[in-house]
Amino acid sequence: MPPALTGTYRLQLRAEFGFADAAAVVPYLSDLGVSHLYLSPILQAAPDSTHGYDVVDHTVVSADLGGEDGLRALARTAHRHGMGLVVDVVPNHMAVPTPATLNAKLWSVLRDGPASPYARWFDVDWSGPDRALLVPVLGSRIGQVLDAGELSVEEVDGEAVLRYYERVFPLRPGTERLAMAELLQRQWYRLAHWRVGDEELNYRRFFDVDTLAAIRVELPEVFSATHDLLVRLREDGVLDGYRIDHPDGLADPRGYLAALREVTGGAWVVVEKILEGAERLPADWACAGSSGYDTLNRLVHLLVDPDGENPLRALWTSVTGDPRDLRAVIAESKRQVLATSLRAEVTRLVDLAVAVCADDLAMRDFTRHRLTSALVEMLVAFGRYRAYVVPGEPADGETVALLDAAVTATVAQREDLADEARLLAELALGRLGRGPDLDDFCVRFQQTCGPVMAKGVEDTAFYRWFPLTALAEVGGWPAPMGTLPETPPGGDAVDGLHRWARRQQAEVPMGMTTLSTHDTKRSEDVRARLAVLAEDSAGWGRALTAWRAAAAGYRAAELDPATEYLVWQTVVGAWPIEEDRLLTYLEKAAREAKLRTSWTDPDEGYDRAVRAYARHVLGDADLRASVAGYVEGLAPAARVNTLSQKLLQLTLPGVPDVYQGCEALALTLVDPDNRRAVDYADRRERLAALDRGGAPRDLADEKLLVTATTLRLRRERPASFGPGGAYRPWPTGTPHAVGLLRGDDVLAVATRLPLRLAGNGGWGDAALDLPAGDWADRLGRRTHSGRVPLADLLRRLPVAMLARTPNVSGPHVAGAPAEPD
Repeated sequence: MPPALTGTYRLQLRAEFGFADAAAVVPYLSDLGVSHLYLSPILQAAPDSTHGYDVVDHTVVSADLGGEDGLRALARTAHRHGMGLVVDVVPNHMAVPTPATLNAKLWSVLRDGPASPYARWFDVDWSGPDRALLVPVLGSRIGQVLDAGELSVEEVDGEAVLRYYERVFPLRPGTERLAMAELLQRQWYRLAHWRVGDEELNYRRFFDVDTLAAIRVELPEVFSATHDLLVRLREDGVLDGYRIDHPDGLADPRGYLAALREVTGGAWVVVEKILEGAERLPADWACAGSSGYDTLNRLVHLLVDPDGENPLRALWTSVTGDPRDLRAVIAESKRQVLATSLRAEVTRLVDLAVAVCADDLAMRDFTRHRLTSALVEMLVAFGRYRAYVVPGEPADGETVALLDAAVTATVAQREDLADEARLLAELALGRLGRGPDLDDFCVRFQQTCGPVMAKGVEDTAFYRWFPLTALAEVGGWPAPMGTLPETPPGGDAVDGLHRWARRQQAEVPMGMTTLSTHDTKRSEDVRARLAVLAEDSAGWGRALTAWRAAAAGYRAAELDPATEYLVWQTVVGAWPIEEDRLLTYLEKAAREAKLRTSWTDPDEGYDRAVRAYARHVLGDADLRASVAGYVEGLAPAARVNTLSQKLLQLTLPGVPDVYQGCEALALTLVDPDNRRAVDYADRRERLAALDRGGAPRDLADEKLLVTATTLRLRRERPASFGPGGAYRPWPTGTPHAVGLLRGDDVLAVATRLPLRLAGNGGWGDAALDLPAGDWADRLGRRTHSGRVPLADLLRRLPVAMLARTPNVSGPHVAGAPAEPD
């Protein structure tokens, strides 16, 4: 009998931390209160993979991690400790590895083209004039490569191959003796300069990553071949559930999830789905819920003082000289990626639209140029990761409204494109009938929305506009600050949180909640500290001004003020931070912003200026002391935020996930920083000391105490937190305390906006009226009943986790507030 799913713990597997290493930390994680290990992808990935999302073989468990025997041994260890396993699944794409021989299916397609038994696996457009799959890997144009003699024919393992430095490619049978120029013309692939890919790529990929080729998992044979091993491991009791990576990239996410439910017998499944604003998961998706970005972003806004928005925006504008709002920056960023890294996706959609128009006399006057312009504007205006349309079925009202809004926005930009925009909306909604090109456009439009959002918003705009970087997060909304989509008129973020949570409990009570993932741009604890800046906007402004003045001599002419601003927010958020970590982060941030430098067109002079400034800042003893002093001043409020958001994440509706290391303090930044090794020996010692009755020594201990106490309580009382358990907002008498009741026997209380609370004189006479009975505070180790002053309840910690003791008499929830409408 598998254990009840009450709390997961994400482990980032890699060659240096495989199944055996995971098994070694199982006893500690069991003590922590975890019910299931949540593993990063376990199938065979490309050589030296640091994440596992670049799968090359779905039929074997990764040998780098320990193989299937190692996985089964890990499962046995977990089972002995009353725990199960959940794994990350990558259905959207496979790796284009080096050497390509490692992906046998892709190698077959490169060699045999459409005749390969795996040709249908990959989403390739074979309709081009040369019927060749584009392979954009050359360092220069093909003519220059030929002239330099950089290509050669060799024999590898008894097969003639084409070699380009470390890369090898199969040869179409019978072509190995041809002259090089003719040999290249006869292959089922076209070698090209790497820059050609963004414009002419003819296979679908993961976002803009050419080395991750999309597969057509909507085909039954591909679904079976890529999932048989994972299903067998489920049948054997090794696996208990699945997290599905990027379902928005699939042709038919609904169909995929239905098929997965059928073959796994209804296993627990969550999807990596970014829900924008108040967007809800499609009700017909056969899954337990999302992977939790909606929780993350609501909790960080709960911590942010909305009154800090205007001062922080003014400070940002004064430093950067950029008065634009976020919407303008997003529109600019989307247009840039659509014109560059995603241009091939635009071209393919336009090709389909042109083909549809060519087949209908009434539409033949729609030109390629104008359709391209209209499509770009439509994609800029569409603010979701996906529309939900199945060819042959009428679109739902929300999707229709979103496409209508995109048309309206397009016409506002270009009134002359009104007819083209309406045509594209009809195509995207599948309203012009059925047919290969019609259906293809409908599906591909949806598949393109996700890359535009991910690359245009999160990986570009959020690196350009960040008055408060804590809010520039995956699936987030940096403005307005401190506001939830569900906040009612006249209400505040607490009201919005409760409304959202009640909906979650009703609709997806077993979805995942999270605060940190391998994809977040900064950890939960960095965000918690930076959130204080909204309450201390004046102090932050003074500190920033002083630091910039003190560091003026370090600032090269090439360094732009926005990146300078980012340096200081990053240093404060992650303090203390080592030089190599800061430099790695800043390089990624500046290149993702794509303003002065980028991954494809690096500006070494600019990159050097950024590195030099950061080095000098960290190397200046006076600046270091000043930063340390400011961070120390933030520490009491940051402590409140850190503990409050953790307690709430662990008690809100859903299955909470703890990202590796984040059970204690983890001041990490975007990958690869957040994938560094975790010091489990230290955490094990800390937990043991707490369990012996020791008092927490620091914030890391306090966070570990909150995490372990709550996870253990969830495991002890699963019914209170599960689908049958209730969620009730519990009144606290103050906007600075959030109270919630789970089931009828668990009551959590968390503090928010601590600087404003202190400025108002503290808790005053605010008190909590407890339900009937005695309530043990599992964190404060005291028992309460009746009316409890918050100043007393939250004397030691800014959070409380109360559990009703068994000797209660009378109604279980006497004094419970009336359920709001």
